[in-house]
Amino acid sequence: MLFKQQALLRQKLLVLGSLAIGSLLYLVARVGSLDRLQPICPIDGRFGLHSQDEIPLRALQFKRGLLHEFRKGNASKEQIRLHSLVQQIPKAIIIGVRKGGTRALLEMLNLHPAVVKASQEIHFFDNDENYAKGIEWYRKKMPFSYPHQITIEKSPAYFITEEVPERIYKMNSSIKLLIIVREPTTRAISDYTQVLEGKERKNKTYYKFEKLAIDPNTCEVNTKYKAVRTSIYTKHLERWLKYFPIEQFHIVDGDRLITEPLPELQLVEKFLNLPPRISQYNLYFNATRGFYCLRFNIVFNKCLAGSKGRIHPEVDSSVITKLRKFFHPFNQKFYQITGRTLNWP
Repeated sequence: MLFKQQALLRQKLLVLGSLAIGSLLYLVARVGSLDRLQPICPIDGRFGLHSQDEIPLRALQFKRGLLHEFRKGNASKEQIRLHSLVQQIPKAIIIGVRKGGTRALLEMLNLHPAVVKASQEIHFFDNDENYAKGIEWYRKKMPFSYPHQITIEKSPAYFITEEVPERIYKMNSSIKLLIIVREPTTRAISDYTQVLEGKERKNKTYYKFEKLAIDPNTCEVNTKYKAVRTSIYTKHLERWLKYFPIEQFHIVDGDRLITEPLPELQLVEKFLNLPPRISQYNLYFNATRGFYCLRFNIVFNKCLAGSKGRIHPEVDSSVITKLRKFFHPFNQKFYQITGRTLNWP
């Protein structure tokens, strides 16, 4: 009888021991998996950087919540002051190109904990009325941020507006400038499509793309059509190079940003002297939309607005061929100036 009781006791202890070991192994595996699920590496010495160079992710998330409360009027200016938040002039600007992917680039860069974006296009340098309000007006349009962070704004009209390079140079001659471009003919059609959609919403008629892009009198490319002019990238870039050296520009491949965003974002991180923080975890493909969406953390995901990725109208193939032939020499010069060759036909 005593022997049976001892055997049962040993059996129970073995079962309990197995359960304890199993639970311990589960916890170890769970902690490891949660660590891998971090969307952006916490700044805890993983890259051997000093605390003054970066901002801890948890503190950043708390600060973003505080900023939201401040905008709603639920946090005082004193709270903002105590947390060392400031409104900074941008250290980098996405200056173009319209329909090149400027919004996607800005939103993706905002995944980085050291980047803070201006949500709206400010149009300070290309709008005479806004520019007359002065640099302090511009600064107050910026979001609150840590002093260590980089504020970035985007206004695609900057790239093609004649007065803008000089105005930005007067503000900051060492500023970093981002230009995101797409294959010029595709970009021109995308530009047309956005305008067409706006006309249709107002029940207005609009010319076909072919009639606007090709001069009916000469049957040549119509360089007076704004969508065509905007796609002659080298003409606009040459005006900027009168004020800034090419080293202060970074060219982003907008076509590649759609299909393979991470390599393009890593190049931008390097250009902006940011530690690598954006990973594949932060980008997931949404099959319904046909685009990559953003994952900030386990809870918060974001996709671009439904207006992005509009379906283009069918364009006569001969017009597309004529446009690509027209843009080709300008593209070659653009590659030569920037040092980046893109896979454009």
